Amino acid sequence: MEDMDYSPDKQIDKRTITALSSCVYIEQKLNIIVSGKTGSGKTYLVCALGNDACRQGMTVRYYRIPELLLEIQEAKSENRYSRFMHNLDKVKLLILDDIGLKSYSLEESRDILEITESRYNKNSTILSGQIAHTMWYELFPDSTIADAILDRVIHNSYIIELDSQKSMREIAARKTMKNIEKES
Repeated sequence: MEDMDYSPDKQIDKRTITALSSCVYIEQKLNIIVSGKTGSGKTYLVCALGNDACRQGMTVRYYRIPELLLEIQEAKSENRYSRFMHNLDKVKLLILDDIGLKSYSLEESRDILEITESRYNKNSTILSGQIAHTMWYELFPDSTIADAILDRVIHNSYIIELDSQKSMREIAARKTMKNIEKES
């Protein structure tokens, strides 16, 4: 968190981020939803929040959703699905990055519902992606499942929408190149 960029270009509310870094939301079993375009700092922010939770002795797991869904499929094929899902339930803060890179199959939708259902009012989840949460319904093929997922996540979440004119990766690359030029 100490390296967070609060420049006006980033449009990040420092008070909100500072409050979230205390991890009180985890004790209250609330969630966070972060959205923004590529390079706006979503992954950096959610990892910084996860780092703060780790520093305070809380268990944290980070997954990109595509990788999580592959792990779930593997757990199913190896007959360890229940154990895998139970282990996710126990994590104080579960970070799911890159929601909405694609539409989900019915089976993937059911798995996401199981995760959100089992964590609801028990532990916190951070979801981040390029698509605003208002458009998540379109990701799921069954509107009943979409309703159930969103009902368990949206209503008890801090919503953070990031915007920036320049990609964080572009800014970091320019700094690196300037440092190399200075050393040469």
